[in-house]
Amino acid sequence: MAAASAERVGIIFVSHSEKIATGLVELARQMAPTVRLVAAGGTDSGGIGTSFEKISAGIIAANGGVGVVIICDLGSAILTAETARDFLEEAEQDQVRIVDAPLVEGGVAAAVAAETGGGLDEVVAAAQSALHVMSKATLATEPSASSGVSRTVILVNKDGLHARPAAEFVNLASTFSVPITVNGMDAGSLLSIMSLGLTRGSSVQLTSTDPAAGPAINALADLLESGFGEK
Repeated sequence: MAAASAERVGIIFVSHSEKIATGLVELARQMAPTVRLVAAGGTDSGGIGTSFEKISAGIIAANGGVGVVIICDLGSAILTAETARDFLEEAEQDQVRIVDAPLVEGGVAAAVAAETGGGLDEVVAAAQSALHVMSKATLATEPSASSGVSRTVILVNKDGLHARPAAEFVNLASTFSVPITVNGMDAGSLLSIMSLGLTRGSSVQLTSTDPAAGPAINALADLLESGFGEK
């Protein structure tokens, strides 16, 4: 496992279940290997509930200097997280954000945003994007590239764009400054990409309205055609 980076926003998963929080860290670690990911689930004795002490310790462990995002499963978890934040010094409180977002989808999206170097506001926005990505997916269309560039490829890896290759794809997309869509969805959004449900044999249209996006389109297309080592 890669060493955690002091230059990336940390993520804390707060769940009433210790197993759920630990499992989410394990899941997110597959897509964000260098982010400080902390599980703060269950009570101090491992029962169902939340722990002020676990969350407080998690804030310290997750903060590498650029802030921490806390994602909770239920309302009472948010209250416990808010109490833990209130006990911090004022300057430290400013570096801790508690996000009302789906624990799994929001947490994974936040972790990937942190892995790609997103700042505190960007990581928060990524987590919140989980609230509306699914509804947008039903409206996605394959846009015309008449004013830009486009390339269509066929997915060849056996499991399609599941979590790990989708994260690899989004990480690469985030290195380009040009706007790119995948079958009408933002190429830089993990949840948007995964919501498309692209399986082996799916047609994938990469499109940009920027005429200078050719190299970026080709790099992403080549990655898709490589099969992510899963052929």
